[in-house]
Order: sequence, then structure tokens, then C-alpha cells
Amino acid sequence: MTDPIPFFDGHNDFLLRLQKEPERRNELWLGSTGIGHLDLGRMKQADFAGGLFAIYVPSPSKGLDYMALMKQAPFEVPLPDLMTPEVAQPVALAMAGLLHWMERTAPDDFAVCRSAAAVRATFGSGKIAAVMHMEGAEAIGADLDALYLFHDMGLRSIGPVWSRPTLFGHGVPFKFPGNPDTGPGLTEAGKDLIRLCNELGIMIDLSHMNQAGFEDVACLSKAPLVATHSNVHALSNSPRNLTDRQLDQIRDSSGMVGLNFSTGFLRADGMGSPDMGLDVMVRHIDYLIDQLGEDHVGLGSDFDGCTVPNPIKDVTGVPNLFQALFDHGYDVPLLAKLAHGNWLDCLDHSLKE
Repeated sequence: MTDPIPFFDGHNDFLLRLQKEPERRNELWLGSTGIGHLDLGRMKQADFAGGLFAIYVPSPSKGLDYMALMKQAPFEVPLPDLMTPEVAQPVALAMAGLLHWMERTAPDDFAVCRSAAAVRATFGSGKIAAVMHMEGAEAIGADLDALYLFHDMGLRSIGPVWSRPTLFGHGVPFKFPGNPDTGPGLTEAGKDLIRLCNELGIMIDLSHMNQAGFEDVACLSKAPLVATHSNVHALSNSPRNLTDRQLDQIRDSSGMVGLNFSTGFLRADGMGSPDMGLDVMVRHIDYLIDQLGEDHVGLGSDFDGCTVPNPIKDVTGVPNLFQALFDHGYDVPLLAKLAHGNWLDCLDHSLKE
């Protein structure tokens, strides 16, 4: 394989990096620092042509190093407490502003897109097509009024939970081994959130959702079921990964799964170590294609929010994954589907114009 393949990424946490280091944001965005997984220079070098950029409000650490706790399995990390909209909303608004600041500072290279048509047009223009995503709906109160505001700012994808409980439902714990059957499903406010997202054309992300909540969304939502950054439970026994039943439900809805690059959700031993080969990622993609079909699988890296395999290292290593898949027997048309075609089709069916 010689020609580069532009790709659309279903999830990254770059906004969180900018939010944590406001005094360095110009350097982190417009430079090519080698820090973390993403910056504009490395995105362009890697043919990162679009993606979902997550607004995520972190919990107070309470002195715990969560990444360190997940380095060695078995483990079970205590879930943070529910976060109120009063706490989450100012941070979420600031992060939404950062996404628009990125566009303002690099107008020739980056555009915030509010429709599938805009994503397609931008994707082919040489600019990076950015879609605003919210990972955990803490910034949306039970009255849902704030959802209209964030929608006007460009929000087109939302995960009702990020593991910790919200007003809307419950997420899975960071635990290994384990399964996603960990508690109750959507609250009544959560069901209202799903209905309004369908009405507004906001894609619903099922990554981090527990089994009961997943079932509730599957029964209630009229949109394709999407897990933006999740892997295969049968290959890595993490509650964050998708069971065969969940994969069947996603397939039957003509939905989508983005492969998560986090080592702890890829490895059979659940360890967070980056010391692993690309063959593990290839096995997850093989399994996803077997379960979902080749039209419903893509990438959801979780860049800047996880530990990735050494052969990936950062966004510039994504072509290494495509080469490994090519060497495994995937032809170029299939690689193009996995790289961007399937995500673009999913957005066509998930977003309203």
C-alpha cells in the first residue's frame, strides 16, 4: 500500500488537553510539539481529515491516579460521584469555545461542521472536519434547555454518560474483568434526552453506557445505534467493551462502532501497557466486521484520553494500522470504508440538516 488514506476519527479528547493547559494552547494546537497524541501539524501529516472532538468534564481526582490503577489487572476503580449541571456547565461551555477558537486560529485548515453535508464538503476540501461531541451529559440539566444552546453551538453527538452516573443514566465502571450488566437503565430524564436528541438530529453515543441503558436506547431511539469508541467484549473482558448481543443490536439498526485504541480495552489481559503489536487491533477489527459487516466499522481512537499501542504512538501512527490491515488481506476499497466512508455514511443517517 503506497497512497495515504484520509481518515475520520470517532473520538478524541484534545479539547481536554487544551482546557488543562490554557497558557500553552497556541503551542499545543498550532505547533508540532510531539506532546500527547494530537496537534494540527501531526494531524495534517497523518491525513487526519475529520473527527468527533469531545467535550468532557473531568471529576476531581481525590488523590487517585486512575491510569496507574488500571495498569495491572485485575482492578476495579471506584466511580466518581454524580456531577451537577452547575459544576459541569461552565467547563463544558469553555471547551465548546475552545473548539471554535481552533477554527478561528486555523481557518484554512479546520472547520466546525453542523451537518453531514458540511462534513462531506469539508472532508474533501483539505480542511479538517470537526464535529462537536459531548462525552457525558452533565452540562445538560434535567429540563434539557441547555441542549438547545449547545446544539446551536454545533453539538451533533452526545454520550448520556461517561461511566460516572448522571441525571440521565449510569455508565460502566473501569474494571477488569467484568461485563456491562452493572445497574439500572435510563432515568425518565434520560429517556426525554434520547427523544430530544432524535428530534434535533444529535447522534447518541453508547460508549460508556451500561447494559440496561443500552437496551433502553435501543428500544427508544429511532436513530442508528452508535458506539464511537468501543471494542469487543469477547476479546477483552472489560465492561467498556461491547457484547455480541450489543453488536447484533448495532448491526440491526445499521449503526456503527469505532475501534478504541486504548490498550486496556484491546488486550486480553486488560493491562494498560502499550507494549503490544498491531495484531491485537486487527483481531478486534476482524471480529467487528464479522459481527457488523464491513459497512459499520471505523476508528474511534480516544487520542489524548488513553494509552495507545507503541506501534501507534500518536496520530502519525494511524497509517501503520492501515498498513497492517492491508498486509492482513484488506483491500484498499475496504480500508477506505474503515478509514472514513463508514463514518460519513453514519453521519448521513444520524444528523439532520
